[in-house]
This record gives sequence, structure tokens and C-alpha cells, in this order.
Amino acid sequence: MQTLTATDAKYGFGRLIDLARAEPVTIAKHGRPVVVVMSVEEYERLKEVEARMKTERLDQTTERR
Repeated sequence: MQTLTATDAKYGFGRLIDLARAEPVTIAKHGRPVVVVMSVEEYERLKEVEARMKTERLDQTTERR
């Protein structure tokens, strides 16, 4: 995962978009990571994984009763 400074991300927004389409990019401010920028496809994939995990937990809870 690449890291850009907030300043680099601001002034190189087009580059940030290009990088984020290939892999998540960490944005650092004052030397510490503060956000991650990722493609819509990666975001949707993560949301799907999260939803699946919630469903599995709910199923496990229901089975215990």
C-alpha cells in the first residue's frame, strides 16, 4: 500500500485517483496515517464481506437458541 502526504494528495489528486484504482492508498497528515482512499470496486467488495460476516454471526446466534 502506498502512502502519500496530504499535500501530495491535494496537489496530485489525479495521480491519487490513478493509484487508488490499483490499490488502496494511505494519506498521512503530520507524519501519521489518517485516511485510506480506495476504488469503488474495493469498497463494494469490503462491504459485501462485512455483510456476509454479519449474516454468519446472526445465523450462529440463532442456532444457539
